[in-house]
Amino acid sequence: MPRDFPLGARFSFPNGLARRILAGVKSPPAVHGTYDEARFPLVLLTVLVLVLAASGVRPPAGRENWLLEVVPGLLAVGGLALAFPRFPMSRLVYALVFVHMLVLDYGGFYTYAATPLGNWARDTLHFSRNHYDRVGHFALGFIPAIVLREVFLRRTPLERGGWLAFLICSVALALGAFWELLEMCTTFLVAGDVGEAFLGAQGDPWDAQWDMFFVLVGAMVALPVLGAAHDRSLDALFTRAKYPRGVRDRGAS
Repeated sequence: MPRDFPLGARFSFPNGLARRILAGVKSPPAVHGTYDEARFPLVLLTVLVLVLAASGVRPPAGRENWLLEVVPGLLAVGGLALAFPRFPMSRLVYALVFVHMLVLDYGGFYTYAATPLGNWARDTLHFSRNHYDRVGHFALGFIPAIVLREVFLRRTPLERGGWLAFLICSVALALGAFWELLEMCTTFLVAGDVGEAFLGAQGDPWDAQWDMFFVLVGAMVALPVLGAAHDRSLDALFTRAKYPRGVRDRGAS
């Protein structure tokens, strides 16, 4: 192969990725955290703090189990807060993270194997077990998939299409596998009853595999279901960055 053979012809990249790399990627507008942009996530954060303060007083599952379920989500919220000044995300992402925290809080309040909602579904639909943990793992794929989609679209040369979906689902599945390893390690480190409640296997020898499968399904469902809504939320974010509230108000008048 000639040494001056074009890179785009030497390798076959999807969606013209090589051409974008060679020609220079057109990045989205720069977005910085402002007070106006912070108001929506701050409202959600205030509500979340009130909910967690109320549920953490005397959870039926015990304070230790509740903390094991909630703290990982709080670390993710803290990461979003630290990134906000330089990388505020779309309002859809913040709303989804808020919902995910409620899912974690509900599971930690009762334990995933003993949630009233899961027990009602088990008795009504004649399931063999409480499946709320499946809901939790579905959410673990569904909601981070949109977060990953935004990061990839705004910070990498990836375009909307098959490779973007493939990488999002792969990272989501890796996240699900990491969570299963975390559950295993926690079960060994904490007291047996708390570790068993956190693991939530309910006697199913395939529980870890089912959990990872539902994480993957959640990510695969999120992309077609919320992709268009996420694009609109991103467009709104870029519009607010380009035309701040004062500029928009003067334009409207």
